[in-house]
Amino acid sequence: MKKFSIVIISFLGFVQISAQKDSIFINAKLSADRKTLEVEQQIVYHNHSNKDLDSLKLLNLVAAYNNRKTALVYRKLEDRNNRLHFAKQDEVGKLLEISISKDNQNFIIPKKEEENLYLLLQNPIKIGESVVLNLKYKLQLPDKKFTGYGTSANNSSLKYFFIVPDHFDTGNNLSRSYLDIEESVNFNTFWKINLILPTEFHAQGNLNQTAENTFEGDLDSDPEFIISKEKFPILNVYSESFKTEIKLGYPITDQEKQNMEFFLPLQLKFIEDRIGAIPEQIFISEKFKAKEDFFGNNDINFWKFNFKLFSDAEKIDQDYFGIISKKVLDEKIIADKQNFHWFKNGLKSYLEIQYLKKFYHDAKLLGNLTETKLLGIKPVKFFHASKVKLLDRYGLAYQYIMTQNLDQKIGEKYADLSNFNDNAISHFETGSLFSYTAEKMGENNFSILVKDYIAKNTDKQINPEEFLQRLAEKETSSEYLSNFFKHKNRDNFNLKNFKTKDDNVEVRITKNTNENIPVKLETENRAGFKKSYWLETEKNKKLTTFEIPAEDIYKITLNNGYIFPDPSYRDNYLYTKGIFSNSKKIKLKLIKDIPNPEFNEIYLNPRIRFSNAYDKFLLGMNFKNQSLFDQKFSYSITPYFSTGTRKMVGSGAVSYSFLPAESFMRALTVGFSAAQFHYDYELAYSRISASAGISFTKNPRSTVSRGLAVSYNYYERDLSAKMIANRDYSKYNLWSVGYGYTDNQMIHEKSLSVSTQGMEDYNKVTAEGFYRWEFAPRQKLSLRLFAGYFVRNETRNNTFNYGISRVSDYSFSYNLLGQSATEGLLSQQYILADGGFKSFIPGTVNQWITSFNVDTSVWKIFHVYADAGVYKNKNFDPKFIWDSGVKVRLIPDFLEIYLPVQSSLGFEPGFKDYGKRIRYTLILNLGTIINAARRGWY
Repeated sequence: MKKFSIVIISFLGFVQISAQKDSIFINAKLSADRKTLEVEQQIVYHNHSNKDLDSLKLLNLVAAYNNRKTALVYRKLEDRNNRLHFAKQDEVGKLLEISISKDNQNFIIPKKEEENLYLLLQNPIKIGESVVLNLKYKLQLPDKKFTGYGTSANNSSLKYFFIVPDHFDTGNNLSRSYLDIEESVNFNTFWKINLILPTEFHAQGNLNQTAENTFEGDLDSDPEFIISKEKFPILNVYSESFKTEIKLGYPITDQEKQNMEFFLPLQLKFIEDRIGAIPEQIFISEKFKAKEDFFGNNDINFWKFNFKLFSDAEKIDQDYFGIISKKVLDEKIIADKQNFHWFKNGLKSYLEIQYLKKFYHDAKLLGNLTETKLLGIKPVKFFHASKVKLLDRYGLAYQYIMTQNLDQKIGEKYADLSNFNDNAISHFETGSLFSYTAEKMGENNFSILVKDYIAKNTDKQINPEEFLQRLAEKETSSEYLSNFFKHKNRDNFNLKNFKTKDDNVEVRITKNTNENIPVKLETENRAGFKKSYWLETEKNKKLTTFEIPAEDIYKITLNNGYIFPDPSYRDNYLYTKGIFSNSKKIKLKLIKDIPNPEFNEIYLNPRIRFSNAYDKFLLGMNFKNQSLFDQKFSYSITPYFSTGTRKMVGSGAVSYSFLPAESFMRALTVGFSAAQFHYDYELAYSRISASAGISFTKNPRSTVSRGLAVSYNYYERDLSAKMIANRDYSKYNLWSVGYGYTDNQMIHEKSLSVSTQGMEDYNKVTAEGFYRWEFAPRQKLSLRLFAGYFVRNETRNNTFNYGISRVSDYSFSYNLLGQSATEGLLSQQYILADGGFKSFIPGTVNQWITSFNVDTSVWKIFHVYADAGVYKNKNFDPKFIWDSGVKVRLIPDFLEIYLPVQSSLGFEPGFKDYGKRIRYTLILNLGTIINAARRGWY
């Protein structure tokens, strides 16, 4: 405490000099194992609010790592990361002890595990006055693997661990939770930090270093340090107008350093010309580098092959331009990230777009991959993706997520954005709109406006809405942006048609918005010469006619190159000559691709798949219009040759999805389909279906999905002589209505479905609930409750009965390998449906059934299961049944083996035919695998 007191005395002089700027002095000692941090601290806090303060709030963000109920843990689970949830006590971060005093007042801190510490003051702080707080506390640092901050075997990273005021909450009354979103909480503060480190360790950070492990200076962001035995590189960049020290928190190779020394001066000059002065020092941590580097330029590694999209020098250039751009913006702009994330993120993408225009104008999205040869040919050249420019990535990312109606408004709170929308919306869409406006008003004029706005708000918290207002004053056609950012938009331009008029071409353009958004029209002749026109549209007028010089025009395009977030670029192209004049050409393609909006594309995909024991392998060709992006209208027709029956079979479907941007539903899809396959040897079935389904709106970060579906199905089946004798159904109609709820979160996975189904001979109601709890890493307990009841049952046989251990696949929806198999390996396939029993308990149910299925991990891939239930058939008393056994999860949820042990039938391993009682699940649906893999992104 003696050293601390001496420093406090010397610090008082600085307090007077700093005027209204807050000041924080820290003396921190890191333990030898780098697990704990002892801190002595003084905070000089000014009342910047418009009222007297009778309480103060300090942020204790290390508490976010302390238990399973914090917002940080929930967010990590949304990202499919359960490491912090299952962290051991010596891995979490926590506040171990603390004392806070002011003058003669000692504050009582009842809950050290809270992220917000509220201090009740004996004497209120007047507006503009200050108070000095003395703190002494001890922290347990978390393991670095959770967020990139904390301690690892090699080094320690310190950020968001010191207890500080919340400068974005001047009223000191709003709770804040740490979410690991690089959200600044402290700005316009003078810092003086002395770190006492274990022997041989050194610190490097974003403050000026005045002595060994001693740092001080003004910051508009939070202090950050990397502590390591290794000394990391420092690069000095000089120019006529700036001198910048770039400190890295990670090692780099000599080649990387050489490339950076070449590119950094060019990059910083480019940035300076567009947003103003460059900071004197920049610190880049390994985490910041990983988050802000250039998305999508990594090498593609496949088996033993490595395909380089860009050279090492190009990747360094692209990566560090994005990293440096964002770091400079962070140092120069103070904005609440939750509400105004789009400003800095959008400017970063805007700078990237301008940089790519200048230095990578003709570069392709797939880079050098387009020139890669296999067996003497360049296979990527067959794809439209090979022609897509690197610049197009900004518009394409938005198109991809928008076509699924999973995009979000630009003004969405940052914590509510999905991981994909962080890039596609906050960065790319906003940056595209800034670039669109800059091109319309002149890029130099836009740069002058940005530089002026940033310079006038140095060390001030800004409201970027004011920037949009200034932009609208300079360029009136950008007035729409302020409202545009507040909604999910589907503002579409449609190039309706053209006609020749004297020496001009008269072009009719419609838009579906009342806003006066400008549009860029481009003409092209057969020689490839292009000419551009910026066209102004009028408010409240949706059809506009423009005249442009004819000049041997061959093609007319609106907003070419995905420069505006238009929901349908297919409306933006017209040819003026040939048989496709005023219409679109048709193009046949073999493999799914990025869609080319100039054409009506039909994809022809050869198909080979194993269907079942009767059709066996199916050989066919699929015709569809579905590209890598979803489409509202889609069709798919697949004729097959059945190798098992030597006959033609197949399926076809057509659907249309209504995707309202802002509604209670995400999608309303109506469709029709038909299919014909075999369900037994020489027995075929045909199905004709009509359906409608609603997917309700969901938070893209959430794992919850809800849907409502209605369907009608008409079936015709060939019958065997035995089936005819049993009066089986050759034709029947099925109506069904169902509601489904799923929550695929990591720890507590839940689902619920309720449905009713009927035809002329029966009506039944079914409900199913499922819960899966991950109680330890990769160790889960599953519970399922099923109930089925026939409201009316006048059927002629057991075709439509509930199954106990086998399902009756009368709707042909379960993808059974042997739909009619009653013995042999195919009959042992298990489907979790109806009663869900694994043991072959005989019979079906024609009145009601209730069953309960339990499954839990034991060791590695081995589980134990148990099923119990009660069912009742007409004219019989209710019957209780049960079974139990061992499950082996070879490929979880896709290939699993069930070994029955004890059941209502007895001790099953003792039965002579035990091998025939073993069950298995086998799922060969690629779509299911893809959906499981992309959880956590949207």
